[in-house]
Amino acid sequence: MSLDGARAMFQQLALIGCGLMGGSFALALKRAGLVGRVVGYSRSPASSQRALELGVIDAQAVSAEQAVAGADIVLIAVPVAATESTLASIRGQVTSDMLVMDVGSTKGDVVQAAERALGERIGSFVPAHPITGKEVAGVEHADAELYQGRHVILTPLATTQAAQLQSAREAWAAVGGKLVHMAPDAHDTTFAAVSHLPHLLAFAMVQGIAAQPGGEKILALGGPGFRDFTRIAAADPTMWRDIFLANKTELLAQLRWHQQALQAMEQSILHDDGPTLERQIAQASSIRARWRMASITQDD
Repeated sequence: MSLDGARAMFQQLALIGCGLMGGSFALALKRAGLVGRVVGYSRSPASSQRALELGVIDAQAVSAEQAVAGADIVLIAVPVAATESTLASIRGQVTSDMLVMDVGSTKGDVVQAAERALGERIGSFVPAHPITGKEVAGVEHADAELYQGRHVILTPLATTQAAQLQSAREAWAAVGGKLVHMAPDAHDTTFAAVSHLPHLLAFAMVQGIAAQPGGEKILALGGPGFRDFTRIAAADPTMWRDIFLANKTELLAQLRWHQQALQAMEQSILHDDGPTLERQIAQASSIRARWRMASITQDD
């Protein structure tokens, strides 16, 4: 499955979940000339039918098992809570030379689900998490540029076959991804802090304002700062429900750190302690000023 040379491509991609993430991966592989055919399946036939109409997939399967038959690369792009049942449904079609990946935002639960569902075929599975997305869902918003220049976290297992890991690296690099390897638990701790908690806070802020008397009028006067802070609150509710519950231990630990920081600032305000409050703000301001997105260059 090397990607070198004019004839180097995957013969068939099985896309399980024809939405934004999966559709974007299919379009990116197609544009790069790295896949001969894409067979798609979604629980909602309307989703895979729309993907077919848009040219994201080339054929529509009636089941995940049918989509995987004959594929040499499989992308599972479903809510993390559906990972185990999806992998279990395709187990009979998974071969030792097939590459199977997911795009889930949590990894510890995904790894455990894969081990249960795939059994001795677990060597074909490479857990992946591309750090990208949009506030809108659906294959209509699929974009071949979605992964360009964005980190893709791989959390291979001890049982992952070397050939599958190399193919995963090459495939994600070919669609523009910047590869980073992490252990599943380190991944979940990191993204509880920098992704899951921010989403939780954005949802809570919008709810907190809307629940107040006159909340709608208050929201109507929100400016650019409010817009930017709460942009991610428009995200898919089902997906984020599953992420919060799947990574609840790490998310709750991060929430406690955040509560401590809020309580410290609350005390400064309560006691009119301007110098301490200014130091707290200055510390955060300095850290944020030095921060640069996507500064990791590690690929091993």
